[in-house]
Amino acid sequence: MNHTVQTFFTPASTSRPPDYEMLKEEHEVAALGAPHNPAPPTSTVIHIRSETSVPDHVVWSLFNTLFMNSCCLGFIAFAYSVKSRDRKMVGDLTGAQAYASTAKCLNIWALILGILTTILLIIIPILILQAYQ
Repeated sequence: MNHTVQTFFTPASTSRPPDYEMLKEEHEVAALGAPHNPAPPTSTVIHIRSETSVPDHVVWSLFNTLFMNSCCLGFIAFAYSVKSRDRKMVGDLTGAQAYASTAKCLNIWALILGILTTILLIIIPILILQAYQ
């Protein structure tokens, strides 16, 4: 059997004492998790778009829900307005625009039907009273 003994000490390093400050710095770098490869660090660029104004029509929808809620169109418009606002907060401007467009259309129809209903509720009793006089 052949046994080989290897020494891990070099004679050149025995002539001076070890540099403890260097060992301390190397330990701190290793503990902090410095990159072990010599590749340069990569950077990330984030493009922040300017605030694009997408109206969500929440106030208009709330008004139609409370005062002119014919066929529940005001409530449905309010739901789409809230969805539009949520999409805008997430950053999905295309989805926000689609929901806002639907809310606007529903608000227009709710307003038209509400005004027509109000006018008819005023005119019909007047016409009935005139017919009986």
